[in-house]
Amino acid sequence: MEFYNTHILTVVLFTPLVGALLLLFVPRDSENAHRVIGNLFAFLGLIVSLPLIWRYSLSPTADRFQFKENYNWIPSIGAHYTLGIDGISLLLVILTTLLGAISILSSWSAIKMRRKEYYILFLLLQTGMLGVFMALDFFLFYLFWEVMLVPMYFLIGVWGSDRRLYAAIKFFLYTLVGSVLMLLGILALYFKAGAMTFDVPTLLASASKFDTSTQVILFWLFFFAFAIKVPMFPFHTWLPDAHTEAPTAGSVILAGVLLKMGTYGFIRFSLPLLPQDPAARHKIVTIMLVVSVIGILYGALVCMMQKDMKKLIAYSSVSHLGFCTLGIFALTPHGLSGSVLQQINHGISTGALFLIVGVLYERRHTRLISEFGGLSTPMPNFAAIYMIVSLSSLGLPLLNGFIGEFTILRGVYEISIKYAAWAVIGIVLGAAYLLWLYQRVMFGPVTNPANEHLPDLNAREYATLIPLVILAFWIGIYPKPFFRVLDRPVQLIVEQVNPGYYGAEHAASPAVNAAPAPSAAPDTMMNMPGMDMSPAPAPSTEKK
Repeated sequence: MEFYNTHILTVVLFTPLVGALLLLFVPRDSENAHRVIGNLFAFLGLIVSLPLIWRYSLSPTADRFQFKENYNWIPSIGAHYTLGIDGISLLLVILTTLLGAISILSSWSAIKMRRKEYYILFLLLQTGMLGVFMALDFFLFYLFWEVMLVPMYFLIGVWGSDRRLYAAIKFFLYTLVGSVLMLLGILALYFKAGAMTFDVPTLLASASKFDTSTQVILFWLFFFAFAIKVPMFPFHTWLPDAHTEAPTAGSVILAGVLLKMGTYGFIRFSLPLLPQDPAARHKIVTIMLVVSVIGILYGALVCMMQKDMKKLIAYSSVSHLGFCTLGIFALTPHGLSGSVLQQINHGISTGALFLIVGVLYERRHTRLISEFGGLSTPMPNFAAIYMIVSLSSLGLPLLNGFIGEFTILRGVYEISIKYAAWAVIGIVLGAAYLLWLYQRVMFGPVTNPANEHLPDLNAREYATLIPLVILAFWIGIYPKPFFRVLDRPVQLIVEQVNPGYYGAEHAASPAVNAAPAPSAAPDTMMNMPGMDMSPAPAPSTEKK
């Protein structure tokens, strides 16, 4: 127990890996043992991560990164085994362990071949994703970033649909190109700083003193890795194929967690690497905002034309993640906190949508929208949960999607009404394609005889969907605990990348939860093209 208390992040990180190693010694013909052990360690990974929630300190005097572990790993190059999380990492770690357990449970009857290898790869993938959100050493971060790539490649290429090899190779190549460019950025940062360390805070602090051209180059080197992973327009073309061909659990974890590695990278690394020069900074930020809006509208419009349910939901991720990057590069507290919360919301809602498609695919072995219709008659409980999840994804008030989108729009409105107005169009289009999909699948008469006697949800399927429905209502009705966790890390980031936001009075006070000066204006935003609107007063944060 003492080891767990002092090394809680290590325990959370390597619990899935222990399960994968244990499965190596289980005979291949013991298929039930593979399923039981895989699900057991996925669930155990969730259980050991839950104490992070109540042990995480919200005190303004607490360290920025908590539960830190720091050990010499490769002294000759300055690489350390350094783990730590802030409020942003905390939410993403819990999302990863939750969706990992749900995804593996959804595979119970769906995977019928090579089950041993499937569960080993999935648990290894879980370790890689957790490591990305915990690592505070660039060398360690890159290691986990690459570890994630191989299991996902095989999960798509072996257990996917008809065009699985094409989708797997496309996913691998796109991600690898971004990873190589990020590696160049890490090495450039390492040698330019001259500190002989890969420590993330140290190198990012050194980057703030580089000349403008170096800062611009570093930003774009990291940008390609994160933009491909999100994916941002126009780097999104690998996503629909990967989602469509992956098994259900692979689609859930791909949408729910892997895409968040890109947005997390933007927040953790790209924002501190923004150039200090106002002209260079406003040019980069404007590009990011414009591309985000294009992604929102493009993804939503393409969804309207899809005939495959999975591909429609895949393109919806391009639109929804556009809101997340829009909030990030608004550089306001509401924009950033709304972006992180919307990343959690997207994992919940889109993960549930892929589970719903998986339920239908197991029964009918087709994802074509035209093959369904009137399913609310034979599957009433399924129809009810599907409706809740659809409303959650489109942003209905009292459900989680509304809180995230509203907060992002509030933050974007502070810098420009134009970007906020274009983003609202994306919300309207999102409601259109999600409701139209629901109408075609669930309403009307049952015209296809194969759909007349489809069984409703079973106990295992309820177990995968009900927790996500509960979370959707919880965040939609009472999001305060999530914003409290995000309050301090978001404020520290805004003070770093947009110091004029809080004003001189707030900058002089180290109190994280002090109310910002009413007259504070984001000076770095005022000179951006299209941002001619006077910003609203900075929001007050609640005193903890």
